[in-house]
Amino acid sequence: MLDQAPMSVETQNPLEPEKTIAKMPGLFALIREDVTCVFARDPAARTTFEVLTTYPGVHALINHRIAHKLWKSGWRYGARLLSFFGRMFTGIEIHPGAVIGQRFFIDHGTGVVIGETADIGNDVTIYHGVTLGGTSWSRGKRHPSLEDGVVVGGGAMILGPVIVGQGAKVGANSVVIADVPPERTVVGIPGRVVQTDDFGHLNPSGVDLNHHLIPDPVADAMACVLERLAAVETQLGLSDGNCIDCDGDAVCDSVSPQARKRGRQYRPARRIVGR
Repeated sequence: MLDQAPMSVETQNPLEPEKTIAKMPGLFALIREDVTCVFARDPAARTTFEVLTTYPGVHALINHRIAHKLWKSGWRYGARLLSFFGRMFTGIEIHPGAVIGQRFFIDHGTGVVIGETADIGNDVTIYHGVTLGGTSWSRGKRHPSLEDGVVVGGGAMILGPVIVGQGAKVGANSVVIADVPPERTVVGIPGRVVQTDDFGHLNPSGVDLNHHLIPDPVADAMACVLERLAAVETQLGLSDGNCIDCDGDAVCDSVSPQARKRGRQYRPARRIVGR
């Protein structure tokens, strides 16, 4: 009989549905927390009545809480039908099989898609156009897991069974296809980690919503290339070195006429390769 004992809680993944559901409060307590957390993350929220009647993210989440209960009870078609009506009225699609933790907030919400095997921890915030999608047609775990405190910017896509670590931020329009370490920021296509721990922008509730205050690795790389190009041109006699700091339409206006003339007549590729 001892061989048939259930698995210990300590050996389970923190985001597995069994453990998450075991720690969940009741349905009405969950909904109460979902409504209350809006005031901590949206300064436009004024009253509870306003949040309950005008926030599509809250409507979609309440709908999902009920649909998920039906799904876990084996009422699969009823859960899918309720989820369909939720998508029709809110523009937010959450599969009833997705596991969502406490105090989840969808800001604006239009275009959000959350797949069947997605796992979302507590105190997670996502913005409009976010996709938590799968990359496989096979059954089993195929959608992302978001740990506690994650913030996902508008238009971002997190694809496959990847894990976004606790407190991580995903920049707007990023595409994440690999695991993100905790307390890191990822941006770009594909997503790259660009920032280490930074708690300088936490709001009074301890949530960092400044997902727009992140570096741009593409712009940084372009700036580096332009600086190296200016240094090379100076060494080759093409420029007097004043083009490092460019300013829109005024680019290269400060370069001397002699340098401009040399630049038009010079053919660097042929000289470099010895042709």
